[in-house]
Amino acid sequence: MDDTGATATARATQDWAALAADIAAWGDELGFQAIGISDTELSAEEAHLLRWLNNGRHGAMDYMARHGTARARPAELVPGTVRVITARMNYWPGQANDAGKTLADPASAYIARYALGRDYHKVLRARLSQLADRIRETVGEFGYRVFTDSAPVLEVALAAKAGVGWRGKHTLLLTRDTGSYFFLGEIYTDLPLPVTPPTSDHCGTCTACIDACPTGAIVGPYELDARRCISYLTIELPGAIPEDLRPLIGNRVYGCDDCQLACPWNRFAQVTGERDFDAVRHGLDRASLVELFRWTKEEFEKRMEGSAIRRIGYERWSRNLAVGLGNAPRSADIMAALERRANDPSPLVREHVAWALERQRRSESG
Repeated sequence: MDDTGATATARATQDWAALAADIAAWGDELGFQAIGISDTELSAEEAHLLRWLNNGRHGAMDYMARHGTARARPAELVPGTVRVITARMNYWPGQANDAGKTLADPASAYIARYALGRDYHKVLRARLSQLADRIRETVGEFGYRVFTDSAPVLEVALAAKAGVGWRGKHTLLLTRDTGSYFFLGEIYTDLPLPVTPPTSDHCGTCTACIDACPTGAIVGPYELDARRCISYLTIELPGAIPEDLRPLIGNRVYGCDDCQLACPWNRFAQVTGERDFDAVRHGLDRASLVELFRWTKEEFEKRMEGSAIRRIGYERWSRNLAVGLGNAPRSADIMAALERRANDPSPLVREHVAWALERQRRSESG
């Protein structure tokens, strides 16, 4: 019997429910806090995605439109896909400087908690590949592809279908046992595994996340306008940050956690057990805006090696820090740091430094 025949025979006799239970157990061994399995039917999410794109709420993220409906049709993205295995891994860094205190100190640089440690893409992709290897050892060769925020995947919709959590009003996935401080990863597969049931929504009448958004980016329950979102503005946007939004960004220089910090369910956030996500890895939880703005390009690339932050590049990093410095109380150190880069080689950085200097000067004059 050839390999194809052997695989067909193995599948015909496979106990899929037992395999699904094994996958959950293997996921636990690999450091995932939850595993769920869903089918690929996402027609309702596809309609929502198309409305979102037609309203231009994706901003400069052209790739969102470029991939079109493939995001909502797993079998088009990976032919043969009939199930999606979703895995969840906590990232809340227990040793990090208190988020609220950092936000309250305008001279400090606030980095989204998920980015304080090692690049999660690398960590999750490696673990998901190990999980796929365990499956192969049991069923033989099978069709699959691993994703970790690395392709056009509607990961929150798939995770919700798989019972890993529910979509919160801020559009992120929520769970009752650990809030929303976790990463998601997926394995698209051709294995006909039994699906896990979805969980119910537990947001109720709460609007804490909507009320907390500094820029009003959450325009309604489950509706995000990325063009106003600080995570988009500081990470995805390649050009100039709109001037009317700069003062609202405060000292947030990479991402934003305000909607999560305000969410009552995050009172139950569980500290990550992954050393790769420890905040002490780069010390960014205690850094000042001036300190980071003084980095050269070489220092940025060396210090951010292994960090998700490195992918935005030195230019955007400097742009974001300039905005933060413009929003900080006036000081001689801040003025000196800005003036030192007033003639920066990058027109984008120069423009934001000029804005920040003007803000500082207006602050001095009252």
